[in-house]
Amino acid sequence: MRMTRERFEELVGEALDEVPDELLRLMDNVVVLVEDDPPPGEADLLGLYEGHALTERGVDYSGVLPDRITIFRRPILRVCADEDEVVDEVAVTVVHEIAHHFGIDDDTLHQLGWG
Repeated sequence: MRMTRERFEELVGEALDEVPDELLRLMDNVVVLVEDDPPPGEADLLGLYEGHALTERGVDYSGVLPDRITIFRRPILRVCADEDEVVDEVAVTVVHEIAHHFGIDDDTLHQLGWG
């Protein structure tokens, strides 16, 4: 599947627009980024959350850089056959990584169908 970075970024934005406002308002000190490729050795990684989940933040949480949610363009395009599949995979990946920001682990996400 081929898609420009610009179109892919639009799809990530559209996926974020679908997240309920109540959840978006609860997100704190987090940025969502698009990168072409995941870190070396992680070729199949579709998204990555790096930071301190809201459930892990204590009174000493201050002065830190924003958490990062990174959505990886090329791996998602590799697993999708057409744009409709990309739209669905981007939405699932965005929700999956946002869930990590709220402290939900991979096992729970897989059980809920967001794996």
